[in-house]
Amino acid sequence: MTDLLIQAAALRERLTRPGCLVFDVRHNLADHQAGRRAYEAGHIPGALYLDHEIQLSAPRSGRNGRHPLPDRSDFAALMRAQGLTARMEVVVYDADSSMFAAHLWWMLRWLGHEAVSVLDGGWAAWRAIGAEVETGTRTPRLSEAQAIQGQVLSGKPSMPLVDTRGVLANLDDHRLTILDARAPERFSGETEPMDPVGGHIPGAINRPFKLNLEPDGRFKPSARLRQEFETLLGDRLDHGIVHQCGSGITACHNLFAMELAGLRGSALYPGSWSEWCSDPARPVAKGA
Repeated sequence: MTDLLIQAAALRERLTRPGCLVFDVRHNLADHQAGRRAYEAGHIPGALYLDHEIQLSAPRSGRNGRHPLPDRSDFAALMRAQGLTARMEVVVYDADSSMFAAHLWWMLRWLGHEAVSVLDGGWAAWRAIGAEVETGTRTPRLSEAQAIQGQVLSGKPSMPLVDTRGVLANLDDHRLTILDARAPERFSGETEPMDPVGGHIPGAINRPFKLNLEPDGRFKPSARLRQEFETLLGDRLDHGIVHQCGSGITACHNLFAMELAGLRGSALYPGSWSEWCSDPARPVAKGA
């Protein structure tokens, strides 16, 4: 079984052997070209760049959130075009916080690809060990066998989803616990820099995703994460946990952290707050 996290030194050694595909998903929500510029300036040798705004999101309708989850078959086609086959190991990294890396990790697991790891500490950790850097742009190199026989869908999706209807129904039946990964001031509605409406889904609990990290951008130890989630959620852990954020990205960071903590099986609301608040008929809560 592939570890959820891989350290920079271990990745450097792993790249000396075949069968590993590395994706760079550095991104900036305020500057959509920043990630590609950073990749071209320097990246892990052999890494391929994927764009969260274009490749890893479906078209936006104005009602489906800022980063709509693509159709599973479309995402599978994208991954095949990158050279991914069922037997490959995948490592994903971003700048340092793993917020975008955790999102692609979740998407690949949702696709049915189990062998996916996140580089702990991201690009910053790679640079910290003085590892080799490649510049420019790299494109996928598909062998004939990969092009003809490559299969990504090696199994059923291992990551459950909850849609807006499920979240709406939960306002009445309270079967699920909604965990919101946004910063406290966005959760409370004090400020909202990304979406037209501030606040949160009624009944949601706030767990800012940055609480999962040490000051250097690496994840906290699994035992510590487990203690923190158990303290926050208590007996709610016995029921369904659904993760959300602004657009489904940092929600995956909390979900990943729970998996690290051994608290498996929670779901994602992909549309998250940006989808929820697009309909004024849906209720909005304010405050902590």
